[in-house]
Amino acid sequence: MLTVCHLYPDLLNLYGDRGNVMAFVRRCRWRNIPVQVKEVNIGETLDFAEVDFLFLGGGSDREQTLLNKDLTSRTAGLREAIEDGLVLLAICGGYQMLGRYYRTHEGEEIPGLGILDLYTEAGARRLIGNVAVEMLLDNITVKVTGFENHSGQTFLGDVSPLGKVLAGFGNNGRDKQEGARYKNVFCSYLHGPLLPKNTVLADYLITLAMRRRGISGDLQPLEDALEERANAVMLERLLKNTG
Repeated sequence: MLTVCHLYPDLLNLYGDRGNVMAFVRRCRWRNIPVQVKEVNIGETLDFAEVDFLFLGGGSDREQTLLNKDLTSRTAGLREAIEDGLVLLAICGGYQMLGRYYRTHEGEEIPGLGILDLYTEAGARRLIGNVAVEMLLDNITVKVTGFENHSGQTFLGDVSPLGKVLAGFGNNGRDKQEGARYKNVFCSYLHGPLLPKNTVLADYLITLAMRRRGISGDLQPLEDALEERANAVMLERLLKNTG
Protein backbone atom coordinates (compact mmCIF):
# COMPACT_ATOMS: atom_id res chain seq x y z
CA MET A 1 0.00 0.00 0.00
CA LEU A 2 1.34 3.41 -1.00
CA THR A 3 0.38 6.40 1.13
CA VAL A 4 -0.01 9.79 -0.53
CA CYS A 5 -0.16 12.95 1.58
CA HIS A 6 -1.49 16.26 0.29
CA LEU A 7 -0.15 18.78 2.79
CA TYR A 8 -2.27 21.91 3.35
CA PRO A 9 -4.74 21.30 0.50
CA ASP A 10 -6.98 24.07 1.84
CA LEU A 11 -4.27 26.74 1.54
CA LEU A 12 -1.81 25.51 -1.10
CA ASN A 13 -3.83 24.70 -4.20
CA LEU A 14 -3.21 27.41 -6.79
CA TYR A 15 -3.95 26.75 -10.46
CA GLY A 16 -5.47 23.31 -9.90
CA ASP A 17 -2.27 21.77 -8.53
CA ARG A 18 -4.40 19.20 -6.70
CA GLY A 19 -4.38 17.47 -10.09
CA ASN A 20 -0.87 16.22 -9.33
CA VAL A 21 -2.22 14.13 -6.47
CA MET A 22 -5.13 12.93 -8.59
CA ALA A 23 -2.81 11.87 -11.42
CA PHE A 24 -0.46 9.99 -9.08
CA VAL A 25 -3.35 8.15 -7.44
CA ARG A 26 -5.22 7.36 -10.66
CA ARG A 27 -2.13 6.00 -12.37
CA CYS A 28 -1.55 3.74 -9.39
CA ARG A 29 -5.14 2.49 -9.29
CA TRP A 30 -5.27 1.86 -13.03
CA ARG A 31 -2.42 -0.57 -12.39
CA ASN A 32 -4.08 -2.10 -9.31
CA ILE A 33 -1.40 -0.66 -7.03
CA PRO A 34 -3.04 -0.12 -3.62
CA VAL A 35 -2.90 3.55 -2.65
CA GLN A 36 -4.52 5.79 -0.04
CA VAL A 37 -4.64 9.58 0.27
CA LYS A 38 -4.31 11.66 3.42
CA GLU A 39 -5.06 15.38 3.47
CA VAL A 40 -3.31 17.15 6.33
CA ASN A 41 -4.05 20.73 7.34
CA ILE A 42 -2.71 23.10 9.99
CA GLY A 43 -2.52 21.50 13.43
CA GLU A 44 -3.27 17.97 12.27
CA THR A 45 -0.99 15.04 13.08
CA LEU A 46 1.37 13.72 10.43
CA ASP A 47 4.12 11.10 10.59
CA PHE A 48 6.28 11.57 7.51
CA ALA A 49 7.75 8.09 7.98
CA GLU A 50 4.36 6.66 6.98
CA VAL A 51 4.18 8.71 3.74
CA ASP A 52 5.44 7.48 0.36
CA PHE A 53 4.55 10.49 -1.79
CA LEU A 54 4.16 13.98 -0.35
CA PHE A 55 2.70 16.87 -2.32
CA LEU A 56 3.22 20.51 -1.35
CA GLY A 57 1.45 22.95 -3.66
CA GLY A 58 1.53 26.67 -4.33
CA GLY A 59 -0.05 29.53 -2.44
CA SER A 60 0.10 33.30 -2.11
CA ASP A 61 2.54 35.13 0.18
CA ARG A 62 -0.27 35.56 2.71
CA GLU A 63 -1.06 31.87 2.80
CA GLN A 64 2.59 30.92 3.12
CA THR A 65 2.89 33.26 6.10
CA LEU A 66 -0.20 31.73 7.72
CA LEU A 67 1.16 28.20 7.68
CA ASN A 68 4.83 29.06 8.32
CA LYS A 69 4.67 28.31 12.05
CA ASP A 70 2.92 24.98 11.54
CA LEU A 71 5.27 23.86 8.78
CA THR A 72 8.32 24.93 10.78
CA SER A 73 7.19 22.66 13.62
CA ARG A 74 7.32 19.74 11.19
CA THR A 75 10.79 20.52 9.80
CA ALA A 76 12.78 17.94 11.74
CA GLY A 77 10.49 15.09 10.76
CA LEU A 78 10.34 16.22 7.14
CA ARG A 79 14.12 16.56 6.90
CA GLU A 80 14.61 13.06 8.33
CA ALA A 81 12.09 11.57 5.89
CA ILE A 82 13.74 13.32 2.93
CA GLU A 83 17.12 11.89 3.90
CA ASP A 84 15.41 8.49 4.05
CA GLY A 85 14.18 8.85 0.46
CA LEU A 86 10.69 10.33 0.81
CA VAL A 87 9.31 11.22 -2.63
CA LEU A 88 8.26 14.86 -2.51
CA LEU A 89 6.84 17.08 -5.24
CA ALA A 90 6.79 20.78 -4.35
CA ILE A 91 5.28 23.34 -6.72
CA CYS A 92 5.79 27.12 -6.73
CA GLY A 93 5.14 28.40 -3.19
CA GLY A 94 5.77 24.95 -1.73
CA TYR A 95 9.10 24.91 -3.57
CA GLN A 96 10.04 28.32 -2.19
CA MET A 97 9.26 27.32 1.38
CA LEU A 98 11.79 24.48 1.30
CA GLY A 99 14.54 27.06 0.82
CA ARG A 100 16.24 29.49 3.19
CA TYR A 101 13.94 32.48 2.79
CA TYR A 102 11.60 34.51 0.57
CA ARG A 103 12.32 38.23 0.40
CA THR A 104 9.24 40.34 -0.43
CA HIS A 105 9.10 43.56 -2.47
CA GLU A 106 9.12 45.46 0.83
CA GLY A 107 12.36 43.77 1.90
CA GLU A 108 10.77 41.53 4.53
CA GLU A 109 12.34 38.07 4.77
CA ILE A 110 9.89 35.24 5.29
CA PRO A 111 11.95 32.38 6.73
CA GLY A 112 11.83 29.08 4.89
CA LEU A 113 12.51 25.62 6.26
CA GLY A 114 16.14 25.70 5.21
CA ILE A 115 15.99 22.12 3.95
CA LEU A 116 17.32 23.06 0.50
CA ASP A 117 20.11 25.53 -0.21
CA LEU A 118 18.17 28.09 -2.22
CA TYR A 119 16.46 31.43 -1.71
CA THR A 120 13.75 33.45 -3.43
CA GLU A 121 13.36 37.18 -3.97
CA ALA A 122 10.32 39.03 -5.30
CA GLY A 123 11.06 40.27 -8.81
CA ALA A 124 10.03 43.44 -10.59
CA ARG A 125 7.77 41.54 -13.01
CA ARG A 126 5.80 38.33 -13.05
CA LEU A 127 7.23 35.44 -15.05
CA ILE A 128 4.24 34.04 -16.91
CA GLY A 129 3.79 31.63 -19.78
CA ASN A 130 4.21 28.12 -21.07
CA VAL A 131 7.50 26.40 -20.31
CA ALA A 132 9.52 23.55 -21.80
CA VAL A 133 12.17 21.90 -19.64
CA GLU A 134 14.70 19.17 -20.32
CA MET A 135 15.60 16.91 -17.40
CA LEU A 136 17.32 13.62 -16.66
CA LEU A 137 15.38 10.79 -15.03
CA ASP A 138 17.62 7.78 -14.37
CA ASN A 139 20.00 9.10 -17.06
CA ILE A 140 17.19 9.28 -19.61
CA THR A 141 16.56 12.71 -21.15
CA VAL A 142 12.93 13.78 -20.85
CA LYS A 143 11.25 16.97 -22.05
CA VAL A 144 8.31 18.22 -19.98
CA THR A 145 5.93 21.13 -20.36
CA GLY A 146 3.95 23.26 -17.95
CA PHE A 147 2.74 26.77 -17.16
CA GLU A 148 4.48 29.23 -14.86
CA ASN A 149 3.09 32.29 -13.10
CA HIS A 150 5.33 33.67 -10.37
CA SER A 151 6.95 36.92 -9.29
CA GLY A 152 9.41 35.17 -6.99
CA GLN A 153 12.82 34.57 -8.51
CA THR A 154 14.65 31.58 -7.07
CA PHE A 155 18.41 31.13 -6.98
CA LEU A 156 20.08 27.81 -6.20
CA GLY A 157 23.08 27.28 -3.95
CA ASP A 158 24.46 23.81 -3.33
CA VAL A 159 21.54 21.99 -4.92
CA SER A 160 20.97 20.76 -8.47
CA PRO A 161 18.32 22.20 -10.79
CA LEU A 162 15.47 19.91 -11.79
CA GLY A 163 16.13 20.70 -15.42
CA LYS A 164 17.27 23.10 -18.13
CA VAL A 165 14.84 25.65 -19.56
CA LEU A 166 14.30 25.23 -23.30
CA ALA A 167 11.51 27.82 -23.49
CA GLY A 168 10.08 30.11 -20.83
CA PHE A 169 11.64 31.62 -17.71
CA GLY A 170 12.16 28.92 -15.08
CA ASN A 171 13.58 29.80 -11.67
CA ASN A 172 14.49 33.40 -12.37
CA GLY A 173 14.51 34.11 -16.11
CA ARG A 174 18.30 34.48 -16.12
CA ASP A 175 20.23 31.25 -15.65
CA LYS A 176 18.08 28.83 -17.70
CA GLN A 177 17.52 26.62 -14.66
CA GLU A 178 14.12 25.30 -13.60
CA GLY A 179 13.25 23.85 -10.24
CA ALA A 180 15.49 21.96 -7.86
CA ARG A 181 16.30 18.30 -7.23
CA TYR A 182 17.68 16.71 -4.08
CA LYS A 183 17.49 12.93 -3.60
CA ASN A 184 13.77 12.18 -4.19
CA VAL A 185 12.68 15.80 -3.78
CA PHE A 186 11.40 17.42 -6.99
CA CYS A 187 10.73 21.16 -6.93
CA SER A 188 9.26 23.12 -9.84
CA TYR A 189 7.45 26.28 -10.88
CA LEU A 190 5.45 24.31 -13.45
CA HIS A 191 1.71 24.28 -13.00
CA GLY A 192 -0.60 22.67 -15.49
CA PRO A 193 -0.92 20.59 -13.35
CA LEU A 194 2.52 19.09 -13.98
CA LEU A 195 1.95 15.34 -13.62
CA PRO A 196 -1.18 14.87 -15.77
CA LYS A 197 0.59 16.69 -18.61
CA ASN A 198 3.82 14.71 -18.22
CA THR A 199 3.08 11.04 -17.65
CA VAL A 200 6.73 9.98 -17.81
CA LEU A 201 7.50 12.13 -14.79
CA ALA A 202 4.37 10.93 -12.97
CA ASP A 203 5.38 7.29 -13.48
CA TYR A 204 8.93 8.01 -12.41
CA LEU A 205 7.67 9.37 -9.07
CA ILE A 206 5.46 6.31 -8.63
CA THR A 207 8.44 4.05 -9.33
CA LEU A 208 10.57 5.88 -6.75
CA ALA A 209 7.82 5.59 -4.14
CA MET A 210 7.47 1.87 -4.82
CA ARG A 211 11.22 1.31 -4.55
CA ARG A 212 11.34 3.07 -1.19
CA ARG A 213 8.43 0.94 0.07
CA GLY A 214 10.19 -2.20 -1.15
CA ILE A 215 7.68 -2.98 -3.91
CA SER A 216 9.53 -4.53 -6.85
CA GLY A 217 8.59 -4.88 -10.51
CA ASP A 218 8.12 -2.64 -13.53
CA LEU A 219 5.07 -0.46 -14.01
CA GLN A 220 2.42 -1.79 -16.34
CA PRO A 221 2.22 0.46 -19.45
CA LEU A 222 -0.88 2.65 -19.75
CA GLU A 223 -2.58 4.10 -22.80
CA ASP A 224 -1.03 7.57 -22.82
CA ALA A 225 -1.29 8.42 -26.52
CA LEU A 226 -3.50 11.49 -25.93
CA GLU A 227 -1.27 12.92 -23.19
CA GLU A 228 1.88 12.26 -25.19
CA ARG A 229 0.43 13.91 -28.29
CA ALA A 230 -0.65 16.99 -26.33
CA ASN A 231 2.82 17.24 -24.81
CA ALA A 232 4.47 16.85 -28.22
CA VAL A 233 2.31 19.58 -29.78
CA MET A 234 3.15 22.02 -26.98
CA LEU A 235 6.85 21.19 -27.19
CA GLU A 236 6.86 21.72 -30.94
CA ARG A 237 5.12 25.08 -30.57
CA LEU A 238 7.41 26.32 -27.82
CA LEU A 239 10.66 25.18 -29.39
CA LYS A 240 9.65 26.60 -32.77
CA ASN A 241 8.97 29.98 -31.19
CA THR A 242 12.36 29.98 -29.43
CA GLY A 243 14.16 28.80 -32.55
